[in-house]
Amino acid sequence: MKRSLSLTLLIIAGLMLFSIASCGGSNEREYAAVDSDTDEYEDTDYSYDYEEDLYDTYVEEAAPATSFKTFPVYTDGRSPDNHYNPSGYMGDYSDIKIDASSFDSPHAGTTCIKITYTNAVSQGARWSGVYWQNPANNWGDRQGGFDLTGATRLTFWARGEYGGERIEEFKIGGITGMYSDSDVAGIGPVLLTAEWKEYEIDLRGKDLSYISGGFALSSNLDVNPDGAIFYLDDIRYQ
Repeated sequence: MKRSLSLTLLIIAGLMLFSIASCGGSNEREYAAVDSDTDEYEDTDYSYDYEEDLYDTYVEEAAPATSFKTFPVYTDGRSPDNHYNPSGYMGDYSDIKIDASSFDSPHAGTTCIKITYTNAVSQGARWSGVYWQNPANNWGDRQGGFDLTGATRLTFWARGEYGGERIEEFKIGGITGMYSDSDVAGIGPVLLTAEWKEYEIDLRGKDLSYISGGFALSSNLDVNPDGAIFYLDDIRYQ
């Protein structure tokens, strides 16, 4: 009896020792060991570089380019889409006549602009021209105009009555004064044909934030000794 009890106690003691040993092994610290001399953990670097990782995969999307809606100077006579008025006569201003609602074979729509330039030299300048302005007769002495930022070109169609008519310059902007145009651009001289042809003024890189002189043209007696008749249509910023 005593012998059986002793054997049972030995078995229980052995199981307890095995259990303690097993539990002690699982409680060891896995991330560092204590240095008994310094009471400090070994130099294991667990720092995190937030600055390097911050938004490292984020790519900012570029804002979509602003599209410029077509802005007409002239589409048709009396059209509500017309934004400038042919009011700024220059040079021999009495020698130039404008019919903004001509039915003489327009390029599109029902009408076009007919311009007649005579050789009368009425003011002694020997040249003549006209500006399409906003508001009418605005030579930079009052506010007006439009912000045309985003436009890359001005296009228009033109033809001569017979062909061979020479226009020294087509342009936009260039009005000076207290309220000056923000820039100027043009083409010329242009030799017209008897058939409609499209022309373009390049506006890339131009400051179009304030344009009161939306369109202009000029010619002179020397290159048109017999005067000239020519036509314009579909003038627009794009």
